[in-house]
Amino acid sequence: MTAAPGKTLLIACGALAEECFAVIRANGWDHMEVTCLPAKLHNRPALIPEAMRKKIHENRDRFDQILALYGDCGTGGGLDKVLKEEGVERIAGAHCYEFYTGATAFAAIADAEPATFYLTDFLARHFDRLIIEGLGIDKHPELLPLYFGNYEKLLYLSQIENKDLQEKARAAADRLSLRYEYRFTGLSGIGDFLNQKAG
Repeated sequence: MTAAPGKTLLIACGALAEECFAVIRANGWDHMEVTCLPAKLHNRPALIPEAMRKKIHENRDRFDQILALYGDCGTGGGLDKVLKEEGVERIAGAHCYEFYTGATAFAAIADAEPATFYLTDFLARHFDRLIIEGLGIDKHPELLPLYFGNYEKLLYLSQIENKDLQEKARAAADRLSLRYEYRFTGLSGIGDFLNQKAG
């Protein structure tokens, strides 16, 4: 008889919440729970490591295992230092674009067209709030070419096939005056990582 898996907590970036829940539901992993750090921490990545440490400490006594669903996301190795000190493993990858596409595939994309701006489902869904309003372009449209003038293409890395989100992503490319490209990634990056840890 196989022992039941211990309770697992996934500490994820808020930009990955829906994707985490989708993978957990699809696999019937009722021993897994999700808590998130705010996605807006990407605007101040130096705050991510200690926010992660605090979340680990708040939950350690309630779970047999804690995993981090986070890329380095601009912390310059600071997140990995905290996770090593706390004994928590994270999904491999510098950012979600990499673990959605796979390290080898993402490196090839980035090498072939380095002037690429990336969207995920989350960013497509919240483009106006996070990009246009978040960067102040709504109030100061003259900032748009300063932020995006060196980009040539917008690549939408899609986790679910959704026509509404594809339309939003295409509109985002038009708003930024960038060539649009779509690539479906699915959720296998998250799924493979959690599957290795599920039991």
